[in-house]
Amino acid sequence: MQVTPIAGEQGLSRVVVTAADGARFEAYLHGAHVTSWRAAGNDDERLFVSAAAKFEDGLAIRGGIPVCFPQFADQGPLPMHGLVRTVPWTLLDAGQAEDGAAHARFRIDEAPVHAAWPNAFACEVDVRAIGTRLTVALTAVNTGHAPFAFTAALHTYLRMNDVRDAVVRGLSGAHYRDKVLKHDDDVEHAATLVVDRPLDRVYRHVPDVMQVADGSRSLAVSATGTTDTVIWNPGPGASLPPDLDAGEWRNFLCVEAAVASAPMSLAPGDMWNAAQTLEALL
Repeated sequence: MQVTPIAGEQGLSRVVVTAADGARFEAYLHGAHVTSWRAAGNDDERLFVSAAAKFEDGLAIRGGIPVCFPQFADQGPLPMHGLVRTVPWTLLDAGQAEDGAAHARFRIDEAPVHAAWPNAFACEVDVRAIGTRLTVALTAVNTGHAPFAFTAALHTYLRMNDVRDAVVRGLSGAHYRDKVLKHDDDVEHAATLVVDRPLDRVYRHVPDVMQVADGSRSLAVSATGTTDTVIWNPGPGASLPPDLDAGEWRNFLCVEAAVASAPMSLAPGDMWNAAQTLEALL
C-alpha cells in the first residue's frame, strides 16, 4: 500500500504512514523531517513539536527529528545546523514494507547552494516504524571531486511529561564537552543523568544503548555510524528562540545521534551511513 503526500501545517506536504500493527509516523518533505511517532498498541506521542513551531519555506521546524548536515550547530561557517533541514526533499517512496512496517524514503540529489560550501553531496533519509521501534537512517554521498569534512546530527526531540522527572542511563564514564559551563573534557560520574539544570553536552563514545525514563514511560535509544550523543534542554529562564514557548522546556529532552566532537571526512564517491533507533519500553 503506497501513501501519497497530503497537506500539513501551513500547507507544507507531509506523509502519514501506518504499519500493519498500528505503529505510525508523520514526516514532512520539508527537511525530510519526522514530526510524530506512536508505537503499536500505544497512542502516546513520543516526539515533541513546539506549539510555536514555524512550518514555512526556509525555516526549520522546532521539534521532531531535524536532520543536521553538513554542519552541526554553529560549528562552521554555515547557517545553524547546516543546509538540509530548511529545504524541500523529494519523496521517493512511502507505504507499508513487505514485513508490514511503515516506511518512507526521502532524497536530496544536490547540495543546496551556499557561498561557504563549495562541495557537492546527495542525501537520503529512510524512516521505518514497526512494533515499538522507530528508526531514522541518514545517508550522505560525496558526489563531488574533492574530499570534504562534515559534522551532523539527527536532532531528536523526545516528548517528556515533565523533563524534571527524566533520567538518562548509560552515560556513566563517558567524556563530554559541556557547552553551558564551557568545559571541554568532563567525565560523567553519575549512573543516571538527571535534568536539574540547563544541559548542552556532547558525550563521546557512549554505550550502544541508552535508556531515557520519564516518570512511568521509558525509551531505549541507540545509534550506529555516529561518534557522539548530544543531550540538550535549555532549562528555566533561558533565552529561548521565538518558535519555542516559554514553558515548553519542560516538555522535551533532545537526545541526538551526532558527529559533533570532531569532523568526519568523506572522500569523492564515498558514502556515510548513520541511524538512530528509538524503542518504546513502557
